[in-house]
Amino acid sequence: MRWTKALALPAAGLAALAVRDLTQKKHAIRHNFPIVGHARYLLEEVGPELRQYIVTDNNSERPFSRDQRRWIYASAKRENPYFGFGTDNDLERDEGYAVIRHRTFAPVQPAVHPHAGEETPMPCAKVLGQARGRAGAFRPGSVINVSAMSYGALSGRAVESLNRGCAAAGALHNTGEGGISAHHQHGADLIFQIGTAYFGCRDERGRFDLQRLKDLVAANPVRALEVKLSQGAKPGLGGLLPQAKITEEIAQIRGIPLGQDCHSPSRHAEFSDVDSMLDFVELLATETGLPVGIKSAVGLVDIWDELAELMARCDRGVDYIAIDGGEGGTGAAPLAFADSVSLPFRIAFPEVYSRFARAGIADRVVWLGGGKLGLPDNAAVAFALGVDMVYVAREAMMSIGCIQAQRCHNDLCPTGVATQNPWLVRGLDPDDKSPRAANYLVSWRREMLKLAEACGVEHPGLISGDMVDILLGTRQATPLWRAAGYDEPSWGLPSPQQRQEIRDLMAGAPQGGSVPPSVTATGDAVAHPTASTPERLGQRASDVIQDSNTE
Repeated sequence: MRWTKALALPAAGLAALAVRDLTQKKHAIRHNFPIVGHARYLLEEVGPELRQYIVTDNNSERPFSRDQRRWIYASAKRENPYFGFGTDNDLERDEGYAVIRHRTFAPVQPAVHPHAGEETPMPCAKVLGQARGRAGAFRPGSVINVSAMSYGALSGRAVESLNRGCAAAGALHNTGEGGISAHHQHGADLIFQIGTAYFGCRDERGRFDLQRLKDLVAANPVRALEVKLSQGAKPGLGGLLPQAKITEEIAQIRGIPLGQDCHSPSRHAEFSDVDSMLDFVELLATETGLPVGIKSAVGLVDIWDELAELMARCDRGVDYIAIDGGEGGTGAAPLAFADSVSLPFRIAFPEVYSRFARAGIADRVVWLGGGKLGLPDNAAVAFALGVDMVYVAREAMMSIGCIQAQRCHNDLCPTGVATQNPWLVRGLDPDDKSPRAANYLVSWRREMLKLAEACGVEHPGLISGDMVDILLGTRQATPLWRAAGYDEPSWGLPSPQQRQEIRDLMAGAPQGGSVPPSVTATGDAVAHPTASTPERLGQRASDVIQDSNTE
């Protein structure tokens, strides 16, 4: 009798559900297969999670494979980031696979210890704003920085975690176009992004307000301004913040109403072409003293032809250009735009850089890149193409807990990173996550230092286009500079003076070495005229051994 009573209520519920399924006309599957038809919708809901953990292999999942996510997670937690048994990438058949060409004998060699280089600063090879004489010119202390992700797209706790992580790692934190919040004020220097809606620097009617921008810059640690032209995942469209993610605090910061989606315009109101854009850039730089850059995806290239031409013959110009690849991320975008509208980074960046190189002004611009460049192998290619710094967004999100659930657009992020749902957000603890963000940024720099030293150079900004090959399966290997359409291998490198400056700044980086050279019976070292002995590298063998023992 007890079992009968216990089963009666669930049975009644299932019967009621079956009746509802049979009588409704909206879903054919539920009508034709009452009760069990719901399983189809359940499987659809949890499909990304099932594919992530059960179905796919280590490299097939997109946008980030299991191997790539594992490296980010392990680095953030300071766990072992190594992999065993060898690559499971399909080098034999992949087209477009990049291979970094190591150098056997060179003045520098990578250190062996897994954590060697984590304490080594990796500054930008160029001084941001120096070429145009900006009053606030500075050399960024980190070549990896957190890209534009607004408070609203991300939770307040996520923004705080990233900001504190950037502060600990000495990286810059881009505010995104949503303005500066209290969550951005935990120690990191900021890049303030100016989007088409001018959030944070607009008046009550939504128009750009220069005085509000100056007041904002004066009250916050803003080191540079960024005018957002477009974004790789949704070029030609303005931003979208769904109403489910708009809280009273976000509405107040942005100056928008509650209860409706927030759409940013697709175009700026303050300028309408390249010439007027440069006027706007110079106005911002003059009034604030800060370096000013632009961020853009790449489509038709007439804008870049005109910008390079104007900057080559006039006294106006941008201090940096951030190129966002079509493989970059977004909180919400139409599928067609995310999939098919802008060029991927490896094609987009050379399209722009080559025009400035031919005009002879590439080294007067600080180049930034975005689009899965938080993975060191991708970043090495980007540096060889000419970037001076990289932006990371989704990789930084993963470092603080993102599991690639792909729920950013509907406010259902299960880890509290890309949601405003209080129940979900409360599971994200900035005290725990901010060190992980810092660990990831530092680990990325460590990996890049080792890759650069494997190529025989001291800094990733010195990796040149002839140090990377692009494979066509096993049939052909083309030097990157040729594949990119560059005129010569030196394109992508800073100027000779900038190269020497960065070598000097990297002089204290840890390096690998060797055991002491063999000795003769008389105690003299055996001479090997063609060998790169430690003495030729400017370091005694005993120092090398001491360094390797104390790493």
